Amino acid sequence: MGTTVFMSRWFEQWVRATQLWGWEWWRLAYLSSVILVLGLSISTYSHTLRTSIANHTYRNTAPILLGFTVVCALVSVVLTRIVLVTAMSYGLSQYALQVVIRVLVLEIIPLTAALFVALRCTIPDGAELVAMRAHQAKGGGSAQNLALLQSEVMPRVIAGLLSGITLAALSSVVASLVAYLTSYGFSVFGFATYTRLFGQVFSPAVSLIFILKTLIFCLTVSLIPMASALMDSGGAGGHTARTSAEMRGLVRMFTLVLFFEVASLIGNYY
Repeated sequence: MGTTVFMSRWFEQWVRATQLWGWEWWRLAYLSSVILVLGLSISTYSHTLRTSIANHTYRNTAPILLGFTVVCALVSVVLTRIVLVTAMSYGLSQYALQVVIRVLVLEIIPLTAALFVALRCTIPDGAELVAMRAHQAKGGGSAQNLALLQSEVMPRVIAGLLSGITLAALSSVVASLVAYLTSYGFSVFGFATYTRLFGQVFSPAVSLIFILKTLIFCLTVSLIPMASALMDSGGAGGHTARTSAEMRGLVRMFTLVLFFEVASLIGNYY
């Protein structure tokens, strides 16, 4: 009898937790779609909004651009040397550069750029939005919510998207250049071989997956923290609510990024 009651209570708790989980993800999808529709509407982009987007984009990108590029170059040198030396020791040096290009440019850089922007820019922006919503909670009203989306949410979302794309594009170029210099030095004689290897890796299908993955990663890390902040801003304000919003936004964003990364790996290698 006791076991039956315990199992019944456990099943009820599991059903409630599953319903709550599904409702949270449904609200997140709904708010994300609202922001996307607003972002795709031409009438949204007034002069004030364009100025705000430019300011947020500069603040999100300029301070981290040089540091991220330097770190990317150093990591590229280390990984390239490790792969080259390991491949030579096994007599597989002809495949070394392809492995470097595929692992570094195709897989690591888009994910690293997106997560760097998320941790540096978009998740703190989401926490600021939670604090702002808590401060304005007494106002309410759909007009105020729409004004908040246009004046505060949209600039942060678009700035995060542009920042992630900029870092991913620049770091891809830097990593490709570093890989060439590490392999051939300051010589132009390896350029034809290198471009041929690069073309063999980046086939049309792989190139399309790479572009889509980069865009989806950047959109995810810029959109999910904002939608999560709108969804989680109904509680109490303060430092505890801010930290909790950051953690929830991070978990949701990381879950989606992991899902899209697995999907891209399936598309590239299966």
